Amino acid sequence: MAVNKTAGELRLLFACDDFKESITGARAGELLTAAAHRVLGQCVCRTLPVADGGEGTAAALVNALQGEWVSVPVHDPLMEPVQARYGRVNGNHAIVEMAAASGLALVPNGRRDPLVTTSYGTGELIRHALHQGCRQITVAIGGSATNDGGMGCARALGVRFYDSAGRPLAGCGQDLARVARIDLSGRDPLLNEAAVTVLCDVTNPLCGERGATRVFGPQKGASEKAIVLLEQGMCRYRDLLRTQLHVDCDAIPGAGAAGGMGAALVVFAGGRLRQGAETVLDMLRFDQLLAQTDLVVTGEGRTDAQSLMGKVVGTVVRRAAARGVPAAVLSGSLGPGARRLLACGAGYLAAASPADMPLAEALARAEETYAAAAHALFDSSFVHNLLMAKKCDLPF
Repeated sequence: MAVNKTAGELRLLFACDDFKESITGARAGELLTAAAHRVLGQCVCRTLPVADGGEGTAAALVNALQGEWVSVPVHDPLMEPVQARYGRVNGNHAIVEMAAASGLALVPNGRRDPLVTTSYGTGELIRHALHQGCRQITVAIGGSATNDGGMGCARALGVRFYDSAGRPLAGCGQDLARVARIDLSGRDPLLNEAAVTVLCDVTNPLCGERGATRVFGPQKGASEKAIVLLEQGMCRYRDLLRTQLHVDCDAIPGAGAAGGMGAALVVFAGGRLRQGAETVLDMLRFDQLLAQTDLVVTGEGRTDAQSLMGKVVGTVVRRAAARGVPAAVLSGSLGPGARRLLACGAGYLAAASPADMPLAEALARAEETYAAAAHALFDSSFVHNLLMAKKCDLPF
C-alpha cells in the first residue's frame, strides 16, 4: 500500500523487550526506525528498550536513566571468579541484575546442576553497592541458574546457615536439605538503611507444584532425581523460615522466583516484590511518553498466552489501550494465545518469521526478517488509517 507521505507526522514509540538469542530491544527500535522513515518519510521516532525483570532489565534502565556501570569481581553460580557489573543511577540507586552474576548463561550446558549452583555472586553485587553508598537497591531476578532459596545471596550479605551438627553451609541447592539453623547476627547492618525492590515476572510460591523447584528446576538442568531432592530441601528451608523467622514464604506471591531468591530478598534484605514490567515502565516514565505518542510498537522473541501474564508486550498493550493510544505488536514469532492481545487493545499483531521457518534459521535471519516485517507494518492499512486520522484531526 502506498502511504501518502504528506499526510502528517506520526509520533512513534518503540518499546520492545529483547528477542532472546537474536536482537535486542534497542536493535529492534533501530530497525523499526529505519523502516518507518523509509515508508512514511517524515515521522518522529523514539526507542525505549524495556524489560520485565529478567535479563536486559539493568541495561534498559541504566541506559534510559543515563546511569553508569560499576564493574565488580564476584563469583559465578559455580563459585568461580567472574567480572560482573551493576548500574548506578542518581548516585545512590543501584540496579542489580541477578543474571549478571548468577545467571544460567554463565554455566556451560554440561555443568548445569541446581544442586551445586549458588546465588552468592548476586549477594556480592548487592553488598558492594551498599558499601559504595547506594541506599536504593533494585534487583532484577530473572534468568538465574540457581535453586538455592537465595541462601548463597544471603550468605554474601552476612547471614549464616548451619546444619544439625553446627557446621556452616555454603548455600547451594543441596544445602537446603541440610539447613537446621539460621544466624542473622552477622547480617550486613547497611541493609537496615536500604530500600530493596525486587523485580520479577512470576508469582510462584516457594514450594509445591507451582513452586520454584518443580516449575523452573528442569530449565536449569535439574534431573528428576534432583527435583525430588531440591523440593524436599526447599520444604525444609520453608519450614525453618516459618518457625525461626516467622515468615510463611508460601503465602508470598513471587517467593519462588529465581529458585527462591524472591523469598530470600524479602526475608533477609527487607525487600518488596514488584511486578517487573509494570515497575520498569514506571521507572522509565512510560505513561508520560504515551501522552506524546500516536502509535506504540512493542515486541519480543515469542508472543503467546504468557505475554499477557506480566510480560512486557501485554503490559505495554494494556497501558496504551487504557490511554487511547493505538498499539502494534511485532514479535519474532507467535504462539498459542497470542491473538488474545487483540482483545486487550492491540490493533496489529504479526510475526517476523514465517511459522514454518526452523528456529535456527529464524535466529540467524532475525534482523532480515524483522526489518521486512517492520516495513510491512508501516505500509499496512492499520498505519495508513492512523495517518489519515491524524491528518483529519480525528480520534484514533
